[in-house]
Amino acid sequence: METSSFRKGIFFAVAAYLLWGFLPLYWRLLIAIPSFHILSFRILLSLVFVCFILFAMKNTSWLTFYRDRRKALLLTLAALAISFNWGVYIYAVNSEQTIEASLGYYVTPLLSIVFGLCFFKEKLKPLQVVAFALAIAGVVTLTVFTGRLPWVSIVLAFSFGIYGVLKKTIRLSSLESLAVETLIASPIGLLLLFTYFGAVTDSLLPPFALRGSLAYLFYLPLFTLLMLSLCGALTSIPLYLFSQGAKLLPLSTLGFCQFLSPTLAFLTGVFIFGEYFPPRNFIAFGFIWLAAIVYIISLNTRKKKV
Repeated sequence: METSSFRKGIFFAVAAYLLWGFLPLYWRLLIAIPSFHILSFRILLSLVFVCFILFAMKNTSWLTFYRDRRKALLLTLAALAISFNWGVYIYAVNSEQTIEASLGYYVTPLLSIVFGLCFFKEKLKPLQVVAFALAIAGVVTLTVFTGRLPWVSIVLAFSFGIYGVLKKTIRLSSLESLAVETLIASPIGLLLLFTYFGAVTDSLLPPFALRGSLAYLFYLPLFTLLMLSLCGALTSIPLYLFSQGAKLLPLSTLGFCQFLSPTLAFLTGVFIFGEYFPPRNFIAFGFIWLAAIVYIISLNTRKKKV
């Protein structure tokens, strides 16, 4: 691989994962808005943003996705999986569960190994089996320490893992796929948008503002509304950067980069949001971090054929 291509790939991949890693800070700026409404705006504004780009590029071929029934079904399932994943993640961050959410994205690539075995008959390397076992040990340890299953972590890992399986069988560019997925999910977005779930800052709003599902928006600071308008861009841009990086980098390098975002989310939860994290939980996360290290090593241990 040429040095210039490798450097470009690193730039794109690191930029994508850094943006994803700092998303908890962005979602927390929108804490005055119900999580499901944030999800609605994310779906609808992403659709508008990506459509604008694709139409500017005179790309309309993605609009014919419905002609292939199998592809349409897979895209529908992908749209449901990623919408569910987005909603749970936003809810987790704004309900002070950022650390648990980060655990989910540490586990995701390890779960993807198992999905590859189940759905694509991919072969597991011994180190990957060890990595997955360590991840399971981490989740079990955390369950014992907290007295409950880390359901946010599990849901995020499974939903994104399933999304990855579906995406692997669909031949569309990242932007085209996102456009179709948000188009399919837009009825869900509209339904959630006009359903009142209760704002986090209800006590700060006039009583009459709570009668309408979107009335509270008129009482939010201009800064919050401006931040909300960036949902589409902050969803689409990292995805585009990732797709560019994936084209230029080997799997081992990309595998290393993908742990940047959950690490940043974890550090954000502990040091910026000040979420509760007793010292004993380092034991559970130690298993997860060790699993991530073993997984990265496994990507670099390919047997060379002579």
